[in-house]
Amino acid sequence: MLGSVETMSVSPVFVGRADELGSLNDALARAAAGEPQALVVGGEAGVGKTRLVEEFGAGAERQGAVVALGGCVEIGADGLPFAPFSTALRALRRALPEELAAAAAGQEEELARLLPELGETARGRHDEEGTARLFELTARLLERAAAEHTVVLVIEDLHWADTSTRHLLAYLFRTLRTGRLLVLATYRSDDIHRRHPLRPLLAELDRLRTVRRIELARFTREEVGRQIAGILAAEPDPAKVDEIFARSDGNAFFVEELAVACSGDCCAGLTDSLRDLLLVRVEALPDHAQRVVRVTAEGGSTVEYPLLAAVAGLPEDDLIEALRAAVGANILLATPGGDGYRFRHALVREAVGDDLLPGERSRLNRRYAQALEADPGLVPADQRATRLASYWYHAHDPAKALPAVLDAAVETRARHAYSEQLRLLERAMELWDAAPAEVRASLRPVDYAEVYPPCGCDPETTPLRYLDLMAEAAVAGRLSGERERALKITKRALRLLEEDPDPLRAAWFWVQRSRLVPALGRSDGWQELATAQDLVRGLPPSEVHAEVLAASAAWSMLHEPGPDAIRAAERAVEYARMVGAEDIEFHARLNLGGLMVNAGDVETGLAEMREVKEQVLDRRIFFEVGRSHVNLPSALESVGRSGEAVAVLREGLRIVKEWGLRSNEPWIWANLAESLISLGRWDEAAEAASTARHSVQATKPRGAGFFFLARLALARGRLTDAARYLAEGRASFGPHDQMPQYVLPFAALTVALASAEGRIDDARAELTAVLDAGLAPHVHRDAWALLLAAATAEADVREASPEQVALIRETARKLATPVPIWRAHDLWVRAELHRAEGRDTADEWSDVVTAFECLERPYDLARVRHRLAEALLSSPEPDDRARAAELLRLVRALADHLGARPLLESTAHLSQRARLSLTPPAPTDPLGLTTREQDVLRLVSAGHTNRQIAEQLFISPKTASVHVSNILAKLSVSSRGEAAALAHRLGLFPAGEPAGAGRR
Repeated sequence: MLGSVETMSVSPVFVGRADELGSLNDALARAAAGEPQALVVGGEAGVGKTRLVEEFGAGAERQGAVVALGGCVEIGADGLPFAPFSTALRALRRALPEELAAAAAGQEEELARLLPELGETARGRHDEEGTARLFELTARLLERAAAEHTVVLVIEDLHWADTSTRHLLAYLFRTLRTGRLLVLATYRSDDIHRRHPLRPLLAELDRLRTVRRIELARFTREEVGRQIAGILAAEPDPAKVDEIFARSDGNAFFVEELAVACSGDCCAGLTDSLRDLLLVRVEALPDHAQRVVRVTAEGGSTVEYPLLAAVAGLPEDDLIEALRAAVGANILLATPGGDGYRFRHALVREAVGDDLLPGERSRLNRRYAQALEADPGLVPADQRATRLASYWYHAHDPAKALPAVLDAAVETRARHAYSEQLRLLERAMELWDAAPAEVRASLRPVDYAEVYPPCGCDPETTPLRYLDLMAEAAVAGRLSGERERALKITKRALRLLEEDPDPLRAAWFWVQRSRLVPALGRSDGWQELATAQDLVRGLPPSEVHAEVLAASAAWSMLHEPGPDAIRAAERAVEYARMVGAEDIEFHARLNLGGLMVNAGDVETGLAEMREVKEQVLDRRIFFEVGRSHVNLPSALESVGRSGEAVAVLREGLRIVKEWGLRSNEPWIWANLAESLISLGRWDEAAEAASTARHSVQATKPRGAGFFFLARLALARGRLTDAARYLAEGRASFGPHDQMPQYVLPFAALTVALASAEGRIDDARAELTAVLDAGLAPHVHRDAWALLLAAATAEADVREASPEQVALIRETARKLATPVPIWRAHDLWVRAELHRAEGRDTADEWSDVVTAFECLERPYDLARVRHRLAEALLSSPEPDDRARAAELLRLVRALADHLGARPLLESTAHLSQRARLSLTPPAPTDPLGLTTREQDVLRLVSAGHTNRQIAEQLFISPKTASVHVSNILAKLSVSSRGEAAALAHRLGLFPAGEPAGAGRR
């Protein structure tokens, strides 16, 4: 009998796999040196993946590494969300309790979604940032935990992984950059059919250079012989090795089974059926042991001993005897913690499960569910709801399954496992009609429906409706990225609402559709919002009403900013306050502040945005925290306050990293690039833009990164690079987002690039196309940039187009100029148009220079100084030539510093043509002061203020201030009074000499 054979079924000798083990050890060495590593090991069932990982893990531990292992858990056809990460983090917490506590400090509420032992899960409205935030915090937790210790994180059986686990693993593989960390995942390659959900992840990993794939091949005939020798503890008969190798085809697990089965010369009697081979040892067990094995097979990949005892229904001594027999036959194994049992190999479990009769399977699931209901402590708390839902569902009992599935959906939502929540909600909808009416009537929205649309009903007393499940499923689909499924759900819901009208619910579903269709590239979402507005018009205030108004205002802010958008935002704020919808109120207020800034009510709008930023920070409303650190600096930049914008953006980078708001980070980097370009910090700007362009979370911030790299490349004369970046930026935004904030900047850059390449007709065509489509109100920031690019193109061409000049001038008249930066652009555009017509003047350009001297725009200042110098050189006055030379020296210094080659070359060409030397004149006095500094010091000595000095010398007050600071430094004095006293003492300025005599 097989049961009496004393042969080991597992070889104590590790056979083969030298190359694979070498790769793993090499990765371990790299990780120990501080370079995170990611590996994926694939192979067919039974080929030896687990044995390889065990061998590697043991060696890693001998080298001082901490090995944290978690396996994907299968319950019937279901997977537990994040189960392998929860298990691995528990192991890591046991091994490094202090380090893990320090790594999780301050984020325990969020990380408790994966590791409940850290505390209570954070509560609050779920948003698009939730999952990304959890993933980022998990990545940072692992990096910090692995800062001082080498950590090996093993995720086994990815073929069973839930969607959330796959997404988290992919996120880690893409983003881990620091720490002594090695992440290793295994999967069964023969299970990955064409439509298996793991296949897209494997394809993505193949594209990542940071991930290594290892595929385990079957054993050779020589390796099979060594494996059999280890199992039998003796050299096997060559003929038997040949037979086992032929029948197993080198599969390590089949070799084990055949080697044991063939002991005692019984090979010839074995069936050729794989399933029968796997069941041979099970059928050799005593009856009560076979019964326990069948019970275990239906309980999941691992079954806790107390739960198994409750379901098996055997006296404890009999149960232990049965388990001893199953473990002795190497069918079951005790779990590492010693609190449960699992099959030694999943193939055996699958064979035993397939051998169960349909009625037997549903009966076992019922007994599992009943045992778990009677004593919820039989399984870990974070698995209880999901396992109970699975047991009742597979017991085919809709009355019990429906509430259990809904409980599990609530728990998965709390863990940000929205893909699993969607699947459970779809299962609940499947069970809905089959469940008894009294069961459905007992369900309440307050328990199951977080997004329950208020409709005058009390969620604590009104029965849960099928539409409430659809609302939850629509949101879960959107948050999980399953937008097509979510869109289908909204369509079905709206069809039901046509039969049983409910305006508020219908409006709510139309708002969901308005968020889904743009993401799917179907439309811009306005028609859906218009329908929602029609449905709520005339109804009493409600949260749905506020949400409709807020969504409409947000759409208008992006597509048609203007008075209507401001009114919509104001009404959204008003309605949100009336119904106590705080999140909607903050969202609408932030939009309102931005709209007010665009409309010219700058200080009021900025104050509103700053207040929202502080309030959402205080309340930890994560979605709005991220938005406020993107939108506020964008508004500051739009009105020329680039330095303030940079300060808010730097604060934003710190906060998003601290709180895990990774999806906002690329936008912050993109906005930072824009403000740094404005401030003339181009090298820093290039780094920021490159960081945004490498975003993995979203394509639009990546497109913004390319856009600002294109701006820099154009300004530095790298036209080929500029064209490539511009094309990649456009592609990242796609053809469906025709928003002014994207369309106008890309059009401006396209015009400027075409002009630089001598394609004036293309530049004109681009401007005409944009203006023919119409400019929305309150788009001054981007419209001025477009008009300036077009006006400059006409000014630089040999023969300007009168029609184009007229079009630009007429459009400029419609733009407002309530802030200095917009007034400066207005003056600049007018001067460029006059230049295109051949009637610009030095006085006009002097006004433009003065306007820019008080702004944080050094490159723009250099460009208009170049224009002023060019205008001055047309004058016969010697002082004008001297002033032009001084301006060109300033332009050259700035262009050289920025690497703005076209401006540098233009400056050199202009100075050569005018026969000007740009070498600074030697000092004419012993103090080392330039001529202009002598003029300023003369006026300082006469007691003039900076403004008076500016008026006397026809320079700006800011330039006068710079000259005064330089003078104080050269004279080594600390005040204007000391400088005047020194000048008088040295007799630098004879009494009665007019200050600034002979200067313009």
